[in-house]
Amino acid sequence: MRITRALSASLLMLGLAVAPAAADSSPTPTDSASADGDAPTQAGTSFRTATEVEQGQTATASGSTGDYLYWSFPADAGQRPTVKATVKLPETHAAQTWQVDVYDGLRRRQSCQYGAQTRTAAADSSSVELACTLRTVRAWSEAWANDPLPGTYYVRLTAVGLTTADLGLPVGTEVRVGSKDIGGSAAVDGSLAEPLVPGIAVKSEADKDGSKDSSAVLSAIEPEDGWSSGWWSDRWVWTAIGGMLAALAGVGGYALTRGSGRPSRVPPAT
Repeated sequence: MRITRALSASLLMLGLAVAPAAADSSPTPTDSASADGDAPTQAGTSFRTATEVEQGQTATASGSTGDYLYWSFPADAGQRPTVKATVKLPETHAAQTWQVDVYDGLRRRQSCQYGAQTRTAAADSSSVELACTLRTVRAWSEAWANDPLPGTYYVRLTAVGLTTADLGLPVGTEVRVGSKDIGGSAAVDGSLAEPLVPGIAVKSEADKDGSKDSSAVLSAIEPEDGWSSGWWSDRWVWTAIGGMLAALAGVGGYALTRGSGRPSRVPPAT
């Protein structure tokens, strides 16, 4: 029983040491990452000129029907990003179909888990709302897979199937990006050498050469806490708890099955 009490005390101390580390390492919610006062008020017209927006910001822009509007945002491993877009339509217009597409750092179009990615606004509608929730970003993936990976993501908003009379009509747009931290249930064994950010290869080469010139780096946005690349998840905590429970079960089983000790050698009286 002394062994059981000593082992239980040591495992309890280990659990108390692990719990604060897990709490301190939990990611901060991204929906309130930054104030909307610094949010951009224009959109890009291509991938290279996409306007950078942080998660939690509401970006606004004015455009015309028929234009392609682009924004970019960072997404790290374990996050499930959601893109919401609102288009304010002119007073007079025909039925219009609007669509929001999301591309990863390799410019691969990512499918939406759920959300109204494409919607048709009736002729008397004043606005149309779109949404796209991506799959959970993975820290690592096979080369042939189309899984979302850490890095820069691009949002493209445009109208499809327009009539000639509606081309060039002024519209106002609002785009907001948020994400949900999934945690250890989406963790994988592996990580990328670098996130898929434009210019990261040039920056890495400059760091190797000892150069401080970063003028070739095209993107300056990253998560608040930096790129984690999936090195930490709450799966470590559950693994430690499972190990402690297994140790306690082993000690308890031994205590129950060992009996009262060695049998007596004194022969029974006849």
